[in-house]
Amino acid sequence: MVAVLQPTVGVGASLDVFGVSHNFDLHGKELPVLDDISFRVEPGEFVAVLGPSGCGKSTLLRLIAGLELPSTGTLLVDGARIIAPHPSRVLVFQDPTLYPWRTVRRNAALGLEARRLKSSPRVDQVLRLVGLTDFADAYPHQLSGGMAQRTSLARALVNDPSVLLLDEPLGKLDSMTRITMQGELVGLWERNGFTALLVTHDVEEALFLAQRVIVLSDRPASIKADVPVELSYPRHRGDPHLADLRREVLGLLGLDAAW
Repeated sequence: MVAVLQPTVGVGASLDVFGVSHNFDLHGKELPVLDDISFRVEPGEFVAVLGPSGCGKSTLLRLIAGLELPSTGTLLVDGARIIAPHPSRVLVFQDPTLYPWRTVRRNAALGLEARRLKSSPRVDQVLRLVGLTDFADAYPHQLSGGMAQRTSLARALVNDPSVLLLDEPLGKLDSMTRITMQGELVGLWERNGFTALLVTHDVEEALFLAQRVIVLSDRPASIKADVPVELSYPRHRGDPHLADLRREVLGLLGLDAAW
């Protein structure tokens, strides 16, 4: 297998999650969601998080994004405690959430506008990066699902994040578009060198994209396994090692790998 250029070391930020537990308050009763989660993501590393539906994967991303504070434990980015959102940590959701009255260019510029920065050169650059230059003046209703998600990624990348948090960003795409976007996401990561943390329900997607796969238990989620994916890029979906890893991860999730 031929390896390609890996991300530039030092562009992404390190992430440290120490003893993080989190509860939701539901009508005066505590609902435990995360239970003593600890792991580290190295600068420029691509890590995927898998687990049963509702186990707390998206909650974990929200905590790292600084949208919520954990009930207990500590989260660090480059050694500094995460206590609030910051443009260097961007969360991309499953739905593109584009403003329908804004063009692709103006949707992509939102992050810079919020920071009162000049947007045109940087926006044009990221639109080229995600292959949307020819659609810069199109509106969301004129885009395919894949184009809309590329616009969402452009909006995230325009701030040059050191950490990209991905909450099932490809989950609603058709299978062919999803496969294409998986390759494009790896390409963006390789070229930009950001640290990536992906939440997905798709075992094949996690193994195809990530260098490590963290497997969570049922809620309240704890870490069942941290599985390295020791394959270079680009990866071949028919690689026997990926098939072996798929069986291992499905077993950890309590699923049968047989058709």
